[in-house]
Amino acid sequence: MSRDVSIETMGEFVESVARIGGREALSRFREEIDVENKADATEKIVDSKDIVTTADKETQRSIIEAIREEDPDREIVGEEEKELKSVPESGDAWIIDPIDGTYNYNRGDSYWMTSVAVVEDGKPIAAANIAPALGDIYVSEPGGTTRNGKEVTVTDHSRPEHANVATTVSPSFGSREAYSEGVADTVRRFGNTRRYGTAQFTLTKVAAGVLDGVVAPGRIDPWDSVAGVHLIEQAGGRVTDFEGNPWRYDSQGLVASNGEIHQDLLRTAAIMG
Repeated sequence: MSRDVSIETMGEFVESVARIGGREALSRFREEIDVENKADATEKIVDSKDIVTTADKETQRSIIEAIREEDPDREIVGEEEKELKSVPESGDAWIIDPIDGTYNYNRGDSYWMTSVAVVEDGKPIAAANIAPALGDIYVSEPGGTTRNGKEVTVTDHSRPEHANVATTVSPSFGSREAYSEGVADTVRRFGNTRRYGTAQFTLTKVAAGVLDGVVAPGRIDPWDSVAGVHLIEQAGGRVTDFEGNPWRYDSQGLVASNGEIHQDLLRTAAIMG
């Protein structure tokens, strides 16, 4: 633990640095910005996961600067530039995503989030997901999750035909056969199906009781998942891998729910592979 930030003040500090990043990202939203392809800046962008903007980079820098003023020692895992790309097995670390949902952001869609989490030995202890364009701030600490300062919890819906679920983190274009079968299964199995185009936004909706569950295939990057997972768990939900084992940052596949429809979502996950 850093000498400057304690467990007792961590939730407040995580929220404060997320707010700083959120303001930076919002100040550039729907303005003309440079867009690059992470894989090869000279190629035409064909996959939304390859997009990075100047807003992503500047927002991440603003978050890191705010962190370093008070917490100079903890390592930082970040999506952009040269920060760590994997979570340390031991010790403390920050995990940040300046703009989760960059494709939406670039299209002028309000569904995107600035995400910040802190982990100890790979396990999250505090997180904040902010939707600046919508004015919503979600914070989780041991014992609860809040939205704009008020406690939220997962739903208690138990009947699949009444459930509102989502899929997220689709595979690359051209490799979506199993994923599309899984999506079709959600349409057949559950009452309503959504896709927001941002993993953190989707996970946060489960924590807030807007969604009853979500399925995401593959290994999800920690900046796209850890904060949202913590929000859900502290709101009373359940998060596992595709085999039903407790989820961690290096798990294969992610299934999150209110706990009541989890087995139904695992059946969809088996199809999605």
